[in-house]
Amino acid sequence: MKIHFDWRLARVVDDEGNVLDEIEWDGHMGPSIIAKRLSMIQQGRNLPEVTTLSERFPDAEVDPIGAMSDPEWPDLEGSAEMFQSATEKLAKMGVADSSGDIDRRLDMLVSSAIELRACWTTSEARCVEWAGLFITEADLDGQRLDIPKAVANASAISEAAETLGVSVPKYDPSDSEWESMRSQASFVVETSEMLEQQEGAIRDIANSHVTSLSALLGPISAAKLVVLAGGRERLARMPSGSLQVLGAHAAMSAHRRGAPPPKHGAVLFSMPQVSRSPKWVRGKIARYLAGKASIAVRVDHFGGEPWGSEEVDRINREIDSIKDKFPKPPKRG
Repeated sequence: MKIHFDWRLARVVDDEGNVLDEIEWDGHMGPSIIAKRLSMIQQGRNLPEVTTLSERFPDAEVDPIGAMSDPEWPDLEGSAEMFQSATEKLAKMGVADSSGDIDRRLDMLVSSAIELRACWTTSEARCVEWAGLFITEADLDGQRLDIPKAVANASAISEAAETLGVSVPKYDPSDSEWESMRSQASFVVETSEMLEQQEGAIRDIANSHVTSLSALLGPISAAKLVVLAGGRERLARMPSGSLQVLGAHAAMSAHRRGAPPPKHGAVLFSMPQVSRSPKWVRGKIARYLAGKASIAVRVDHFGGEPWGSEEVDRINREIDSIKDKFPKPPKRG
């Protein structure tokens, strides 16, 4: 015995397909109301008619897709056009609701920032190298951040050199070449400002969405873990061993072909507690940090007391103890 239903009708049918009882919805037939009923079905919630029949027939099994395969299910008849309008409205409601999904908004921000940083890194390197071709006395490492701004704001290569406090170049670029250099430098400066703005937005959202995880790993790294996991809930339910290798796609693929398993993913390796530790303890520290990060995101998702500096300091002291416990690489047998 099962309960089949759609947005307009609910039926109790036995194993032979006989209809034992049914309730037809008799509410106002409008696209908005129908869309809300469709949304309830989409969310896995029971319509009032289904609830009533469940109370009448407690042994009946609710089958959400039964109506689709029921050959005796009545056609829409005159409701087809109304149903079409309701489905369009439901789609618009879904798009509107997605803006309230913090995980999706964080995904957009993090993905955009990663793309911007990749673009900025390439363009910045080209800009500095190009300027250094003419301004030979500039310190390309020490003045790296100043060079794009100096070139972008100058009217000539000699003015850029003066801004950097070095001698005027021996050779000048042609007018068209100089304009190209300035455009490149301006792009680097603008991209840097955009990147700073987007990473600031990531910090704001991460600090409120995953407060404890942000306190432990920093908001940017915390946001990247949430995005890699596919959302805060998925990250909170993920085993710490899986969290530990998030971002190690290439290494995991190599592991499936017989290579040793990765000890950490890109996100955890970017943490100074891991990357600045001796190689022989990085795996131990990454495993410990992943375990604590797993607890932190569960605190955030399931409404625990947010972590503060006290918890983070305790964890960092334990990491120092791990390094002290293994001051030298293990002897190879």
